[in-house]
Amino acid sequence: MKSWTQRIPGILLAGLIALPAWFLGKALPIIGSPVLGILFGMILAFWKRPEALNEGIRYTSRTLLQYSIILLGFSMNLTSVVDAGSKTLFLMAFTLSATFITAFAVGKALGIDRNTKILIGVGTAICGGSAIAATAPVIGADDEEVARSISTIFLFNVFAAFLFPALGHLFGMSDQHFGIWAGTAINDTSSVVAAGYTFSTAAGDLAVIVKLTRTLMIIPVTLALALVQQRRNRGMESRKGSYSFRKIFPWFVIGFLFASVINTFIPMPVVLPRELAEAGKFMIVMAMAAIGINTNIVTLIRNGGKPILMGLICWFALAVTSLIVQYTILTL
Repeated sequence: MKSWTQRIPGILLAGLIALPAWFLGKALPIIGSPVLGILFGMILAFWKRPEALNEGIRYTSRTLLQYSIILLGFSMNLTSVVDAGSKTLFLMAFTLSATFITAFAVGKALGIDRNTKILIGVGTAICGGSAIAATAPVIGADDEEVARSISTIFLFNVFAAFLFPALGHLFGMSDQHFGIWAGTAINDTSSVVAAGYTFSTAAGDLAVIVKLTRTLMIIPVTLALALVQQRRNRGMESRKGSYSFRKIFPWFVIGFLFASVINTFIPMPVVLPRELAEAGKFMIVMAMAAIGINTNIVTLIRNGGKPILMGLICWFALAVTSLIVQYTILTL
């Protein structure tokens, strides 16, 4: 009870910051509420806040963030994977591999820290902010690394919404080719929707299905990262006598999958899963606000050049790989 008493003030502050970010994000979907939440939080980081707020801010940026991922599972319908088909999943194996390899190689060449490399790679390959939010607790990323990665991914979300439809028409792409390209190569769902439906209704419908299927890749990727993190931590923690895989296992991802199964196979009022998913999205905005509060915006800007360059190269590798595989291997 005492711990909750200590947490509530910081949680409430994160909620208050998240409210304007939430509504502005609805009005400006290309920017998105999570990005605005981080931005508003970073502005408040200059305020010397009372110590009593720190426990709740820490809880929101860590634990509440994990609960939000579970609730996002209610936006998933596993039949979408079947609808997308084996060809799309085959394509994603190529796009994810190309993006992760590029992130590792370019990040190493640029001297970018390990966690930022992983977060930008995962955010580019899978689904932007949601993937970063799911991955950060698994690899132990700090708030500044998360903020740096979210900011980088945001830039390319905005560019993609305007650039992809123009390129699609320039290349003379069909609705099917463009829908799959947008669904596999644009990070955030709002940008996928914007780009897909700008091209055509049929392309937009397909892009959303592909994007939802791509979101499910959070599960195997975070589980794989947990195993890698296990090997990384085993030596040090075993020497301390405190090693436990349970501590780093992403249990919240299992919750995400369980929520997806419930939403797919258990009859519920239509409004319930939608509202649960919306609650999860709002909690992500709260977590981003809490992360922003703990981020030094001056340092973020000073160190932002290399991550942005890395993000650009990863995004290019993802987009080109998707096109090459579609037109050479899949021959859709």
